[in-house]
Amino acid sequence: MNDSPMNTHRTSMPPNADKVLLQLTGLKKTYDQTEVLKDINLDIKHGEFLTLLGPSGCGKTTLLRLIAGFEQPNAGAIYLDGVQMAGLSADKRPVNTVFQQYALFPHMTVAQNVAYGLKLKKIPKDEIQTRVREMLAMVQLEHLANRKPQDLSGGQQQRVAIARAVINRPKLLLLDEPLSALDHKLRLQMQSELKRLQRELGITFVFVTHDQEEALSMSDRIAVMKDGRFQQIGTPIEIYETPANLFTAKFIGETNLFRAEVKGVYADQPDRDGQVSNGRIEVEVCESQAQDGPTTLRNLRRPDFANDVQVGDIVNLLLRPEDLRIYDPNDKEHGGLLGRVIESNYKGSTLDSIIELANGHIIKASEFFDEDDPSFDYKLNEAVKVSWVDGWEWVLPDDDSIDHSTANSSEHQGMSVQKDVS
Repeated sequence: MNDSPMNTHRTSMPPNADKVLLQLTGLKKTYDQTEVLKDINLDIKHGEFLTLLGPSGCGKTTLLRLIAGFEQPNAGAIYLDGVQMAGLSADKRPVNTVFQQYALFPHMTVAQNVAYGLKLKKIPKDEIQTRVREMLAMVQLEHLANRKPQDLSGGQQQRVAIARAVINRPKLLLLDEPLSALDHKLRLQMQSELKRLQRELGITFVFVTHDQEEALSMSDRIAVMKDGRFQQIGTPIEIYETPANLFTAKFIGETNLFRAEVKGVYADQPDRDGQVSNGRIEVEVCESQAQDGPTTLRNLRRPDFANDVQVGDIVNLLLRPEDLRIYDPNDKEHGGLLGRVIESNYKGSTLDSIIELANGHIIKASEFFDEDDPSFDYKLNEAVKVSWVDGWEWVLPDDDSIDHSTANSSEHQGMSVQKDVS
């Protein structure tokens, strides 16, 4: 699949980035005989921005509470800088948490809220004043030091909560959906603010969200969760471009899935550059069976899971909306699937089209708008042909299974990470 603007994220890491700060080993958590977390294993590095992403009820907030010390695991270990944390209460851990509700003290000023933790630790008054000034400058709120929380905007309150959390210089900052109460525009602004603060502070962030775009734009790595397990752990590009299974493929971003029947397996057939890696497979896109004219055959790079793939098996071809191309149905140069446009949305830089294929399958295509082409638009019910460049698809097996022991590998189920664009 081709590059997406959502794949832009921070790449700079601190000098000790290769050192593991937090290590979770065999974590399990049960409530009333219901297993909420199942054998969680994860290493988080110093200075990393890691996001726990998943639908409601997947276990991500429970995992955050275990790390914070608000809950204790039924099994497993939590090591922070090599020290076992499981069993320690929250106040004994060098970890701070920012919640959805910022819980600022309404009777205190901004400066007093930020200073609160230092006063509890009986830090000298002069040092408290210096550190509060420095922290308010970092979150760009020094001019509001004497305001009360109720006189601030939502974004300003969030920055106060973060300043109060990080002024204690924790080794780890946990953020439980802190942007969920903000409007869309302010949410985007605060995403940039959070990334800037995390980079400048050099503190490891573990961020919980169910917003896929938020996770893709902010994270160094994303851990996708479902039913108390990790489905995949990887960089935003790996998660978006090379999902490990159908759940991750459907959950992250917008997805078009085409079922295809394997018509040939050629283990020794070279790629178009003449190199033999996994070989190639020939598939017939199932949607093409419902259209008039020739079926759509594709000769694709053989996926890594395909050691046991045989002729007649069904696989899934994943294509993002930006991967699809739309042609005139009478175009002889490009093969493709016939359909009709049932919705067309101009979005400034892109034209998004909803297309119903001949077998009733609904797909979405997103094309960069060409203002110099007067015909670059589609009428409702207009007949079209949909295609893509061989190699831009990502091939997945026809089930939702996943080998959880290898869930942090971006390559264990799909094709190789390199896209075949030859």
